[in-house]
Amino acid sequence: MQAKQPFIFLFIGLITSFSIAQQAYFPKRGSWEEKPSSAFNIDIQKLKEAVQFAKDHEYSGSKDLRQAILKGFQREPYHQILGPTKKRGGPAGIIIKNGYIIAKWGDVDRVDMTFSVTKSYLSTMAGLAIDNKLINSVDDFSYNYVWDHTFDGDHNKKITWRHLLTQSSDWSGQLWGGYDWADRPPREGGIDDWKQRKFNEPGTVFEYNDVRVNILSYSLLNIWRKPLPQVLKEKIMDPIGASTTWRWYGYENSWVTIDGVKMQSVSGGGHSGGGIFINTLDHARFGLLFLNNGNWNGKQLLSKTWIEEAVKSSQANTNYGYMWWLNQKGPRHWKGLPEHIYYAAGFGGNFIVVDKKQNIVVVTRWLESNQIDEFMTKVYAAL
Repeated sequence: MQAKQPFIFLFIGLITSFSIAQQAYFPKRGSWEEKPSSAFNIDIQKLKEAVQFAKDHEYSGSKDLRQAILKGFQREPYHQILGPTKKRGGPAGIIIKNGYIIAKWGDVDRVDMTFSVTKSYLSTMAGLAIDNKLINSVDDFSYNYVWDHTFDGDHNKKITWRHLLTQSSDWSGQLWGGYDWADRPPREGGIDDWKQRKFNEPGTVFEYNDVRVNILSYSLLNIWRKPLPQVLKEKIMDPIGASTTWRWYGYENSWVTIDGVKMQSVSGGGHSGGGIFINTLDHARFGLLFLNNGNWNGKQLLSKTWIEEAVKSSQANTNYGYMWWLNQKGPRHWKGLPEHIYYAAGFGGNFIVVDKKQNIVVVTRWLESNQIDEFMTKVYAAL
């Protein structure tokens, strides 16, 4: 019996891979099959109304994203643009059903900044590190892996990978010229108050903070010991057939030397420039990978277990997992829409929305952010 077990497992694995391949369509590199929405009993007219709504509600900020960033974060002391920026295009988007394109609008091939959608790609680098046993557990202390002064001090030594992934670390310090307390500071008080704040116990309070996100990126660079864009390309983007046009940038001063090689620590968003620059179709491929539990045409690129953990509510924020937003009941809940939805979100109305039950992925670019729930309501009305 012992000798037969490997063959049984192999047979089960083949059946599983075959089932996945039969249930989902995976587009090849450079092509993507489209089907009319009527093939899935979707109301064509209502779907057109949703698309028109997205076109009519373009992000109202400047198309010169350098200016939009400076205006959007003008409250932050010492804020600088340290990474590249790019003038944006107009509204664009795509809706995928069962892997097929059923609607698209705008220039879906145009490469644009995507701001904090980058964070969901960054958390995937942590997932791959767990899968490859470079990190034993998300509950390990980060200082045991990053041996420089990044996690010095009684407070910072309490921080785990989970705290970094859920933006609940309250890490204190300075990175690439940015201070944690100067990033999205409170509405009350001034610099002295922010510097001398009382620390929150790691894991207890959610704070959206790009300096701390960049600490995660820098820490993962120390784990992988090669540039994260290279890891993303080799492990995810090439296998899913993404284009060669996407880029992931850091800052002009975020270069470090690891193992004698100079490499850039990339940013987790475009708050100070940088982050991932990508087109709509490549975003959709990334979303489709998550829709299929990390499996792409029979090949498991990212473990299903990681994805399940990444989209669970964290202790500090019901609506946030491992750098994915969740449509659970809470401050970010899209009323009237399913609670199992999860999504990546970025400045300027950039979204990747995943719904496994309906088997759909929705990508929007440059939609007014406060209109996303209305837009998605119209999409679901068509379903």
